[in-house]
Formats: sequence, structure tokens, C-alpha cells
Amino acid sequence: MTSITPGRRRRPLVRRAAAVGAVALAVASLEPVAAAQAAPSPVVGGTPAAQNEFPFMVHLSMGCGGALYKKDVVLTAAHCVGGSGSTTRITVTAGVTDLNSTSAIKVKSTKVKRAPGYDGKGKDWALIKLAHPVNLPTLKIATNSRYNRGVFTVAGWGTTKETSHTGSTKLLKATVPYVPDSMCRWNYGNRLTPKDELCAGYPQGGVDTCQGDSGGPMFRKDDADHWIQVGIVSWGDGCARPGAPGIYTQVDTFAGDIARAAAAL
Repeated sequence: MTSITPGRRRRPLVRRAAAVGAVALAVASLEPVAAAQAAPSPVVGGTPAAQNEFPFMVHLSMGCGGALYKKDVVLTAAHCVGGSGSTTRITVTAGVTDLNSTSAIKVKSTKVKRAPGYDGKGKDWALIKLAHPVNLPTLKIATNSRYNRGVFTVAGWGTTKETSHTGSTKLLKATVPYVPDSMCRWNYGNRLTPKDELCAGYPQGGVDTCQGDSGGPMFRKDDADHWIQVGIVSWGDGCARPGAPGIYTQVDTFAGDIARAAAAL
């Protein structure tokens, strides 16, 4: 038995998973969790999202976020789960911005597929199969690097500051600009895995994902004015620190692997 690791976001080096104090969930037949980097929680510097603004957003019971890849499959971060295998321990909350809403759709998991070879560096993606489909829009993912530039949107129920231990019950959103690898390395050096990871954030800090936002999508509009996911909230040094942008899984690198894994769930 191993445990599902709550999404870690940033503290000194934080995976942006669950806020401190979240309960780890036991999962049968899952491989051990590799040491993860810190991640961010409720969006720092964010504003409330409107109901139905991002209908593909979901909250995971271990303190992470995610997006509906298919109506019965959630795309999240590898560091949010303990490994691959069958489990009914994850509860997915969908259809609401307020986690306390009586209108929330709650669905149990049946299986988890973590990125093959995930060891805590790069490859930070995973899929969760739901017990039944939910009738909500899905979020398509990028299959090439065309949209890995410009300004992105992030959203989550994570903490609103690095020192907080409690996530938000309301979905918060923010926008962050792309940061080239060359600039991102000024802070992260060889800890950054090019092509596996994207960087986004402001030089002065102040806006970022944080603990509890792990696994959630980073997205933007495509040429048809539809949302497309380019990243997955992964990790960073602290939350919203100057010169330390957020690190996101580069989705297009793994688009083929994700599609094959989803088809096999």
C-alpha cells in the first residue's frame, strides 16, 4: 500500500500539491512516490472565477486540481498520485467554483495511470479514470508547441500565499506570461527539464500558483478562440517570489502518451 501524495506547490522547493495538513489517501497496488518538488496552492494574486467560466476544472480530494481530459478521465500531475493502479479512494468534485456548493458533482475514481518512468523530475502528468462520465465540457490539450507562448490562464483552489496552510474553497484565476527557458534558468539552473517543463510568471512575482493548485491546467485560447491546455501545475521555489516563475509540465511533449494512456484506462 502506498499513499496518494497531496499536491505540493512551492515553499523553498515545493510541488504545488495539497496544502499542509491535507490527508494522504491509501491506494492499493500503486508504485512508490518519488520525492517531489514543491508546488503552489490557491492562486496567489488571483481573482474569483465565475460559475461555468472554466467548466472543465475539477478538485481532487487529496488536495490537487485537474481538468477533464475526457468526460470520464481527469488529467492531473504525477506527483499528486502514488502510482498506477486501481483505486476508489479519490473523490473528484466538478461543476462548481465553490467547493461547499450543494450543486457540486462528486465522482469516485476507479483507476490511476501515472506517467511511466516518473521519478520526480519532468514527466509530471497522470490520469484518473472516473466511475462514470460527467456531463461537462472537456479541455483539449496542445499537441505541438505552437501555443507555448504569450499569456496563460491558471486557476485553482490552492493557498493564496506561500505561508498559508489552508486552501481556498472558491476557485481563483489569474494570468501569467510565458518565461523562456534561458530566463527561467537564472533561478532554477539545471533543475529545469527543458521540453518536459514550461515556465510562466512575472519578473516581480506577486502572481502564481501555490500549494493545492498542483495538477491543475495552465491554458490559453487557440486560433479558434477555444481553451487549450499547454501546461500542468507542477512546482516552483516558494509562491509568487520575484525571479522564481512557476514550473508547469509541458503538455505537448506528452500528448501522444497521454492519449494512449487514456484510451487504455
